[in-house]
Amino acid sequence: MQDRVLLISDLHLEEQRQDITEAFTQFLEVNRGKCSALYILGDLFEVWVGDDVESPLTTRVADSLRKFYKSGSSIYLMHGNRDFLIGESYAVQCGITLVQEYFSLEVQNLEILLLHGDSLCTDDVDYQQFRTMVRDNQWQTEFLKKPIEERVAYASAAREQSRAAAKTKSTEIMDVNQTAVKTLFNSTQHKYVIHGHTHRPAIHDISLKQDCSSETIGKRIVLGDWDKAIWFVEIQNGKIELRTLPFPQQPSR
Repeated sequence: MQDRVLLISDLHLEEQRQDITEAFTQFLEVNRGKCSALYILGDLFEVWVGDDVESPLTTRVADSLRKFYKSGSSIYLMHGNRDFLIGESYAVQCGITLVQEYFSLEVQNLEILLLHGDSLCTDDVDYQQFRTMVRDNQWQTEFLKKPIEERVAYASAAREQSRAAAKTKSTEIMDVNQTAVKTLFNSTQHKYVIHGHTHRPAIHDISLKQDCSSETIGKRIVLGDWDKAIWFVEIQNGKIELRTLPFPQQPSR
């Protein structure tokens, strides 16, 4: 097995976007048996209201992930702001291991901090309040007790409210807060941070002052979403690369 690690996020899989599902399943097929681990940093699905809600999409994704896992690659999933209710039942079905946010990945002599990214968007006060509520264990327990129809209706209303709110917010508010970014680097002592959420793929140099006479440059690598192209990070031979590929061509009918 190659000592090669792949990281993805923000696929936002849903029934209406079969092109993304096709791209994902083919991505898994192409890389099957060719990497030691795959990390999914949140928002694999556009919405998730409980492991007890099955669909052709969730079954297909689980089957594809399990084949990938059985080829010898470990799969790790971190919750995002859309799929924070994915539980152990679906994880077992997929062959994935759930990991908590602020996960320290040590690979190829690199120490990399992994997170979804929404916790850094501290300027969006309304969203941070919502995030605190839905990430609470008691809230989640009570929500998952509700009938499926009620959960689906709540999720649909929350999505519409989020879309409406996004139209009124500036791009700066919906991006990461730079003070929060530097605080994260300084408090964790990591030189590399990888996250998604903002849908703004890039590699940012972060100046980390050590003392009055020296400074260290950290790297913040932001994964892109899969709306129009495939985005992933590849770690191989001690190097971190942000890569993109076009969606595979679909056969004409």
